[in-house]
Amino acid sequence: MAVRKFSAPRLTHVIPSTAENAEPVTAVTSVGDQIFAVRSISQQVDVYDATTCTLQRHIMIPGLGVSNGGPFGLSVCSQYQCLYASDYSYNMIHRAELTDGNAVTQWSVAGGPRGLSVNKAHNVVVACSGANKLQEYTTHGTLLLEISLKNALTEPWHAVQLSSGDYVVSQCTSLGAVIIVGADGRVVCRYLSLLPPGLGQTAYPRSLAVTKYDDIFVADDNKILSLNSFLRGARKLALPVDGGIQCPYGLCLDESRGRLYISEGREQRRVLVFDGVKL
Repeated sequence: MAVRKFSAPRLTHVIPSTAENAEPVTAVTSVGDQIFAVRSISQQVDVYDATTCTLQRHIMIPGLGVSNGGPFGLSVCSQYQCLYASDYSYNMIHRAELTDGNAVTQWSVAGGPRGLSVNKAHNVVVACSGANKLQEYTTHGTLLLEISLKNALTEPWHAVQLSSGDYVVSQCTSLGAVIIVGADGRVVCRYLSLLPPGLGQTAYPRSLAVTKYDDIFVADDNKILSLNSFLRGARKLALPVDGGIQCPYGLCLDESRGRLYISEGREQRRVLVFDGVKL
């Protein structure tokens, strides 16, 4: 099956750094009329209005991201009205209520949690790079599933569950890899050097986003790729940005708005907002 062709998105907003010497934006997510973004070595999540992309408030998460460059993962659940943030330094997930004064709770996970996602069962999927595992938890931190990736890849950054029940996982290394694994850890398929001529080899793939058709967006070191659910037919998304996209860490697809959010590291340290992503 060929990868679905997407219309050319247009850059409509740039959420810039709000302070001199601001840290990289390591993760971004959204729900409803809100955008959430977090910076490296930060104990707060910035909340923006999704219509105007203006800063509205902060959610304080004490102890989050105090060292080691994290947090690297954010995900939000509309069912339970809560925000999850991964704490790479202390091997924890923080859960912040989006109502009731943003009350924060946390639970421990396996080593080196990075990317987070929420699946259709409203459970939290955690990519644990240090332990080389995927873990799935209920909204209150009960472990439901643990998948060893020792025979599949190293240093997983992000994992998202597909409609098939399998998981697409990114490996953030210089060679890079994107794989699909079953709940038993068996590799279903693997993204190798399948890029069309001139696209170059994927390197340091980090965040993933999955459409309702199971097409997969991958943020690598300097571009965004789209792949189908068999990890075939790679295409580079045409995203009009002066100077190109620089070190995309976070990726979030809001299908209800036809919108793609990309958070950057390195020099720019901003969130790019693309509208017109028609699926």
